[in-house]
Amino acid sequence: MSMHSILGVFAKSPIKPLQEHITKVHQCAEHLVPFFKAVYAKDWKKAANIRAELAKLERGADKLKREVRTNLPKGLFMPIDRTDLLSLITQQDKIANTAKDISGRVLGRQLDIPSPIQKEFMEYLIRCIDTAGFAVKAIDELDELLETGFQGKELQIIDKLLTELDTVEDTTDTMQISLRHSLHGIEQDLNPVDVVFLYNIIEWVGDLADFAERVGDRLELMLARS
Repeated sequence: MSMHSILGVFAKSPIKPLQEHITKVHQCAEHLVPFFKAVYAKDWKKAANIRAELAKLERGADKLKREVRTNLPKGLFMPIDRTDLLSLITQQDKIANTAKDISGRVLGRQLDIPSPIQKEFMEYLIRCIDTAGFAVKAIDELDELLETGFQGKELQIIDKLLTELDTVEDTTDTMQISLRHSLHGIEQDLNPVDVVFLYNIIEWVGDLADFAERVGDRLELMLARS
């Protein structure tokens, strides 16, 4: 193989698109904060506009995902296992998809979040999004880690970020239990169908953190094989 061909393989490294993808994915999740603030205010027009921005970001993330899958090198010069990278971007993408599904379900039904649980729900939402933020930070370290040969300071940084990600995800589990308990305490005063949807939304918000943890798990596995 010519030197030009070898450089061409490395030029198609998926790390940068992977980082761009997780950033867009995180932005999708972050849009849920202003979205739910609009829901709290019953400003459904504003909620619809924010949801449209979220959906645009999700489409952008989908485009990047397809580009990574299409351009991922199949030769012998990949420093990271191709299957691991495909699995990683699949888990990343689930965060964006879930954020879009949450906003679509709430907007479509114009689902109110009961005022007694609004503060607790927002704290829970933000904490779940924080989990995705740690995944972004870990993925952002990947290119520098490649340069160091998967060792040294960069590996320690990623290990620390993944540990923090797991810790934050554990707190979201506890927060979800508490929020469900709070909803249970007022559900007799609510529309029964709305209650079912509210429990679903609480679970889906928790999925944001769960999928972020899976990104961390896939990254950890990938590094163990490198």
